[in-house]
Amino acid sequence: MMELVDLYDENRIPLGRTAERHGPKEPGACRTVVHVCLFDSRGRLLIQRRTTNKSIWPGRWDVSVGGGVDAGETSRQAAEREFREELGFPLDLTGVRPSVTVNFPQGFDDFYLVEQDLDLSALTLQADEVSQVCWADLPELEAMLEDGRFIPYPKGFLQFLFAMRHQFGFPTK
Repeated sequence: MMELVDLYDENRIPLGRTAERHGPKEPGACRTVVHVCLFDSRGRLLIQRRTTNKSIWPGRWDVSVGGGVDAGETSRQAAEREFREELGFPLDLTGVRPSVTVNFPQGFDDFYLVEQDLDLSALTLQADEVSQVCWADLPELEAMLEDGRFIPYPKGFLQFLFAMRHQFGFPTK
């Protein structure tokens, strides 16, 4: 099944066209992806280990969830859908905006930072996407990044995500 994404210009203005998610895009066309970083009240980040059959970063650890925004879907709707699909949990992001957006050559990556204590046994992992989940603090993530177990985000970016939680706080769900 072909996955379609909405296309935007460099200013995130809709172009009124769609394209195949992984297919070539017209020059200057951008798409949107999302990530959810779920922290618990102790300041740990929920992380997931990608299955070994994933085409990108197989077997590596990543933030709580991430994925593409489908055509006709808002960034928030995609973040909620990805959380539900990958972890089997209905995360409600009503009233929550992305805490940070990272621009990349093909589009925009919205990061939602939320706090919620979650019992990991309540999760149902999507077998073809996620092999494992756990809570991790920043020093643990930095060690995983150093030894190649974590997707190679810039170390400073992971530090920034944790600092956002401590300095500014964010919605509790």
